[in-house]
Amino acid sequence: MKRQIQNCLRPFSVILLAFLFLFTICSDSYSQDSQTVIFENVRIFDGTSESLSAPSTVIVQGNLIHSIVEGGFVSYSDYPDARRISGEGMTLMPGLIDVHVHMTFGSLSMIDMMNPELSLESLAPKIAEQSQQMLMRGFTAVRDAGGPIFEIKAAIDSGQIMGPRIWPSGATISQTAGHGDFRQPNERSRRFFGQPSRAELLGATFIADGRDEVLTAVRENLRFGASQIKIMAGGGTSSAYDPVDVTQYTFDEMRAAVEAAEDWGTYVMVHAYTPRAIRRAIEAGVKVIEHGQLLDEETMRLVAENDIWLSTQVLRASTPNMDPLRVEKRRPVLEGQARMWPLAKELGVKIAWGTDFLFEPWMNQEQNAYILQLLEWFTPAETLKMVTHDNAQLLALSGLRSPYRGRLGVVEEGALADLLLVNGDVLENIELIASPEENFMVIMKDGRIYKNTLPEK
Repeated sequence: MKRQIQNCLRPFSVILLAFLFLFTICSDSYSQDSQTVIFENVRIFDGTSESLSAPSTVIVQGNLIHSIVEGGFVSYSDYPDARRISGEGMTLMPGLIDVHVHMTFGSLSMIDMMNPELSLESLAPKIAEQSQQMLMRGFTAVRDAGGPIFEIKAAIDSGQIMGPRIWPSGATISQTAGHGDFRQPNERSRRFFGQPSRAELLGATFIADGRDEVLTAVRENLRFGASQIKIMAGGGTSSAYDPVDVTQYTFDEMRAAVEAAEDWGTYVMVHAYTPRAIRRAIEAGVKVIEHGQLLDEETMRLVAENDIWLSTQVLRASTPNMDPLRVEKRRPVLEGQARMWPLAKELGVKIAWGTDFLFEPWMNQEQNAYILQLLEWFTPAETLKMVTHDNAQLLALSGLRSPYRGRLGVVEEGALADLLLVNGDVLENIELIASPEENFMVIMKDGRIYKNTLPEK
């Protein structure tokens, strides 16, 4: 099957390269080679504080924050070739981080996916365009929570297209009839009939049953460069075969995934809503729970006591055009999230935030606005800390499997220079981040400026 998947993905690489010239042209107007950049007279949200700094000067050299001088002026003679950006009245803050995206499937509609004539050739330009737009919304780092991702990540990292840093999970790993079993009714079991499903050939999922198959699926993803592993541990709201209440994967199967990931120095994240599924995941050694909207207090305490991350979302209400079955499956999840958020905060659970937009590319433009929904339970400072510093701490769980070395989510000396210059005080008016086109004056990733609307000295 590995050879079939590789043969299927190879055209994607070729076609992606065919579109690189177009998107390189787009990025040339923004991106500059890393050099010394000096942000003058800025007030800093450092990723953790409840107030902005006094007016300061921040010096970026290469891809790192070299020094921060409070109230200081940096002599031109000390940095004669530096690019100087005046940020009077503006906030310098870390780049935004979304820890639950699907770079490929968030770029495609369900109509695209269900089209029997769907070809890999049609994916590349849509993904590249959405990737560029995500960076232009100020998201400098994301964790991809499942799907074909390795080619797009390589293109971003090599500078061929624009986009955020990506922590890739690779194909999701699901049991038969699990949340990652995307087969159509006419697609039979690979085990009994010998043919991988279309979704498996696309690199979207591995349908793996039993300890041996789970071990192989995990190791395949790690071989291709996964920084963490995504397992489906319970039912979902967007899948046909699995009710939300079902528990997926036996303890032995889930423990096999954890052992294989730990052998590579990384962790397993699980899709799960219910206390039963989450308790089994905790027992198996899982480090991150995705979603969790049906958690009860007793299980939430276990999450807190075991130092488990809850990586979750503020889900939007069901809409009239949703499939009636999906609307019904979502009802308890939507009801549960109103209890989950305040309970997790009260019990001191480590919380991370993401969007999880899937098969609705028009929703991507709401990525920034969705951050504001956290204000129902968190202060502006707590909200910004979650989507910068806290999310970066979750990314760091990948350890040596992290694709990027250095500290993110903070404005501190020695940290990676992923920075936003925002036109105003983000703690006084956090709504500024919901309109990045108007309010993000400078977007920097890895010490490179990708957007600058201000004059330079």
